Amino acid sequence: MGRRILAVILVLLAVGIASTTIMLAYTPFGQQMLGSAGITLSTTTLSPTPIPITPTPTPTPKPVLTVKGTPPTVQATAAYLLDMGTGNVLVDINGEKPLAMASTTKIMTALIAIQTTDLNQIITIQQSDINHALLNDGSNAGLRANDQLTLKDLLYALLLPSGDDAATSIARALGGGSVANFVLRMNLFAYRLHLFQTHYSNADGLTLDGDGPHYTTAADLTRLTRYALSIPLFAQIVKTPTHTIAATSHNQSYAWSNTNTLLTTYTGMDGVKTGHTFAAGYCLVFAATRNGHNLLGVVLNSPNEGQRNKDATTLLNWGFALPVLPPTY
Repeated sequence: MGRRILAVILVLLAVGIASTTIMLAYTPFGQQMLGSAGITLSTTTLSPTPIPITPTPTPTPKPVLTVKGTPPTVQATAAYLLDMGTGNVLVDINGEKPLAMASTTKIMTALIAIQTTDLNQIITIQQSDINHALLNDGSNAGLRANDQLTLKDLLYALLLPSGDDAATSIARALGGGSVANFVLRMNLFAYRLHLFQTHYSNADGLTLDGDGPHYTTAADLTRLTRYALSIPLFAQIVKTPTHTIAATSHNQSYAWSNTNTLLTTYTGMDGVKTGHTFAAGYCLVFAATRNGHNLLGVVLNSPNEGQRNKDATTLLNWGFALPVLPPTY
């Protein structure tokens, strides 16, 4: 029994000495003792082999319409052309110059109506709505007093024949009986869209004495229309050549044609809105699609209707003919 106890004690003592030696070997004092005895202990630590990182390849930029050369000459005071797919401005001729806008005003009128009101709301046409257009030599949709039409129907009357009577009916009804209240909403919405060089004094674009300042810029009008075209109903209406309404017990029949003749003469034309007053000259907001490219432009104060259409056509043809190249940053 005594021998077994002694053997156990000796084993424990050997293990203790070995453990102490190992621990001392990794202390400065222990390494000094081993060094004096001529023993060198390797402290090399094995490191795992790093996994190589495969860099993410840089995506190849999608080619875009790229401005090369000098923009074409137009007769309009201001002109603007935008690539809607990229937001790149292709032409800017006096694009920030405040000018009268005529019936392009109705883009904002329609936008507020579509976004804030039930399109099935019934609006009764008043004689005062009709008189406003006729007595001021404004364009009209031929509305008849006491006819009851839905707001959606009146949007076609507003945007196709450019009815000032329709604009007044819409503004009066949606403004709680006050056109001025509706105009206030137009200006608030313009501010919300950051159209800081735009101000409205009416809902139709007729620049009448006493109305107050009524102006925009080609750049602001382009931004507004780009937003409006994102709304399917607006985009659908402004590219419609003709629209008819059948007679009912509440209204007579109507047939309206779009004042934008480029809809039927320029391939790919998508709208948008004409305008003309003596103060504004001939104006046009236009959009077209060709070869997968969507262009949106504005001309303000062209000298006549023929030149207005020629200016728009010139800008579109030039834009669509631009080279498609990878963008440079």
